[in-house]
Formats: sequence, C-alpha cells, structure tokens
Amino acid sequence: MAYWYNIATKQVETDENRSRNDDVMGPYDTEAEASNAIASAHAKTEQWDAEERAWEGEDSEA
Repeated sequence: MAYWYNIATKQVETDENRSRNDDVMGPYDTEAEASNAIASAHAKTEQWDAEERAWEGEDSEA
C-alpha cells in the first residue's frame, strides 16, 4: 500500500482515501515517511540549493 501526504488537510492518506493529485505528495512506502513529507521536501530543497551554489562557485555562507 502507498501512503500520501495531503498538504491541504495535513493528514496522511492511503490509496483507498487519497484526495485529488493537486493536494497530495507521494507516494511514500510508509506512513512515517508520508507524515514527514514537508520536512523531507524542505531538507532536499536546502541540499539542492547548496549544491547549486557550489556548482555556480558561490560561497554557501554568503
């Protein structure tokens, strides 16, 4: 079973009760992963931003 995080309701959903695609993030393998979707997305964004700064030769401390 896949798990989804609904950004509108801030609830974890399953394939059986999943809302429309615009409102969900996923799929995730576990309920715990789905419930941490926002934190995971934030961490990935921060990592990608740092990698982009490094690729462009910018100081990450600036």
